[in-house]
Amino acid sequence: MVFHSPFEYSYLWLPLIGFIIGMLASMIGGGGGFFFPPLLILLFKVPAQIAVATSLAATLPICLIGAAGHYRLGNLDWRTGIVFGIAGIGGALAGAAVTGWLSPEQLRKCFGIYSVILGILLIMQNIKINKGIPGGKETFFKRILRRIPKGSFYGFAGGAITGIFGTSGTAPVIAGLFAIRLPVKLIAGTSLMVIFINTVSGLVGHLAMGEVDLTLVWFLTAGTAVGAITGPLITAGIKPAGHAGMIKKVFAYIVIFFGIIMILG
Repeated sequence: MVFHSPFEYSYLWLPLIGFIIGMLASMIGGGGGFFFPPLLILLFKVPAQIAVATSLAATLPICLIGAAGHYRLGNLDWRTGIVFGIAGIGGALAGAAVTGWLSPEQLRKCFGIYSVILGILLIMQNIKINKGIPGGKETFFKRILRRIPKGSFYGFAGGAITGIFGTSGTAPVIAGLFAIRLPVKLIAGTSLMVIFINTVSGLVGHLAMGEVDLTLVWFLTAGTAVGAITGPLITAGIKPAGHAGMIKKVFAYIVIFFGIIMILG
């Protein structure tokens, strides 16, 4: 169900929050949806299920605009994105169904546990970026045979997390892109393409059984759209192992911090 909640003055902070999250998320290849549910739950007292569905709607501009920006810069492999995305559709719809089975308290604690795991994976991923990914020539058929099974597995996992928690499912998507040895330059843009597909699918599932607060969506997306445009432009001027690596590390620690609060809160 789609509805508009009454305006509150505290909502005026949402565009600024959306801008910061949209900018950082588009720089690292995530949808930024991780931050929306805990912020809505902890700061704005939004029920967990509504926060999850609303987060998906607010994440769409980040994914779409961010992916388009990376595509223009030549930082997106759309063929790989399709492989991940097709599997992600099934995962997102399944995840949305799972959310309906959980109580708000269970969903909040599960989100906290996921967040801590996500933060650890992001730190490990940052180490892989700094070390680099071994390359090498391979035939077209070998590349296809390697990418479809792994892409389907990681794509489904990313979609399921998107549907359950209302987040971007960044960790399994990026882990999968590393697993198929996609060049680092293409990971952020391709990840955003996959996350966009997952987010649309998850939102469709939640619209069928959940609630979306359009008042919160409008305020958040007013900032996320601008932030998503800014992120790829900043990324184009920095090296993957330089400031971008530091941004990922800080992002990971913040994710872990939020996870602990969600578990204990």
